Amino acid sequence: MDLQLAGKKALVSGSTAGIGLAIASLLAQEGAEVIINGRSDASVQQAIADIQRTTGKTVSGFAGDLTQAEVAQSLVSRFPQVDILVNNLGIFEPKAFADIPDADWQRFFDVNVLSGVRLARLYLAGMQQKDWGRIVFISSESGVQIPPEMIHYGMTKAAQIAVARGLAESLAGTQITVNSILPGPTRSRGVGDFVEALAQAENKTQAAFEQEFFEHVRPTSLIKRFATTEEVASLVAYIASPLSSATTGAALRVDGGVIKSAF
Repeated sequence: MDLQLAGKKALVSGSTAGIGLAIASLLAQEGAEVIINGRSDASVQQAIADIQRTTGKTVSGFAGDLTQAEVAQSLVSRFPQVDILVNNLGIFEPKAFADIPDADWQRFFDVNVLSGVRLARLYLAGMQQKDWGRIVFISSESGVQIPPEMIHYGMTKAAQIAVARGLAESLAGTQITVNSILPGPTRSRGVGDFVEALAQAENKTQAAFEQEFFEHVRPTSLIKRFATTEEVASLVAYIASPLSSATTGAALRVDGGVIKSAF
């Protein structure tokens, strides 16, 4: 299937590894002009090399912490317009509610929510001039089923869903769509490292740990395994494409059935 992305310029924040890298790679493979982002120049250059090696495509890069307003403004000065904005930048950390200080609540909000809100605001005018655009927030099933082991993370993912819906409503009647994507447990780099560390601490194989995780921590999963980053990227690439023009204001799940609802 041709996703009709040739010539479209796409920015994927937090895209030097994991889900973000998979999204950037697939968008590039489909013909989009992709801008990747990471905090360090070294990580950005490595991701650029990885994408070129695996797809044969050349992509651009921007190194900088997009949680900082002045850095986001520098990004827009260098790349004034994009057709597709994928807000993937995010952090997670299991921590008991009583142990989460005010600073962590603020940090999680700044990284997971405000960074994407700011980029959407900065790039929206250009999309409105063209009357075409795609804004995608990478949320999580944790925004619907708030995990008790990281409530601050779940709060930010619920906020992303709310922002995406509200922004989509404000753009009614235009050719600009706004959606949130809700991955379930996904074997990204951060999750993979986390799982490996826990498995080693409990003297278990990763396979045994994964089986127990889906038996006890995410028992509602229907696929009973971690999704791959490529499985998430496939849905994002479609939503970023002209083919998805009738889908907006939606919270789209690629959660392996974790959310126990048909709707």
